[in-house]
Amino acid sequence: MIRRAVLLLLASLLLIAGAGQAQAAGYRYWSFWDRDGDRWVYATQGPSMARPSDGDVQGFRFTVSEDSSEAARPRGTADFGTICAKTPARDGEKRVALVIDSGTTADAPQGETPPPARTACARVSPDATTAEALATVAKPLRYDTNALLCAIAGYPEKGCGEQVSGSRKSSPAAKEDTSDDNGPSLGLLAGIAVVTALGAAAIWQVRRRDQA
Repeated sequence: MIRRAVLLLLASLLLIAGAGQAQAAGYRYWSFWDRDGDRWVYATQGPSMARPSDGDVQGFRFTVSEDSSEAARPRGTADFGTICAKTPARDGEKRVALVIDSGTTADAPQGETPPPARTACARVSPDATTAEALATVAKPLRYDTNALLCAIAGYPEKGCGEQVSGSRKSSPAAKEDTSDDNGPSLGLLAGIAVVTALGAAAIWQVRRRDQA
């Protein structure tokens, strides 16, 4: 009986460890952001659907993350007046300030180097989408068959929203997270502690019955 309890305990620990490894997986993609005052907000529409207004600031960041809550924000200042200072207004057109951040080497596909982050001011028709504005300043763009934005200005050369197992997750903050994500998570350690306690209790009960 004790041996069976120990085996059950070890199996539980392996399941928890496996779950921790699964949680480390993420996706490599271009995240899309709106500038709201002095902060970035994850866009609620894709660039092919969003229609920014004159004076808006929008950003793109190449990142690896599990979901939008963990996606890294574009870095640097995002001031419309600065980005579009050399692009005068014209009647019948709108100006959209764009921040294009290709991310870090840690998030880059193997064999590729991210180009430097840059800003651009797109001057487009009043009904233009963000994708159309981006196309005027950052060609070539690449999309997949589902209209997912895969590359901006040719970066990256290959891949599109692929899953990256065991990868470092990007920090959602502007400052890059330099912590080591290869170690066990707090949740994993807590789960191991709980299973260990339950296993010890089960073994103690078995011994107590055997001695009775």
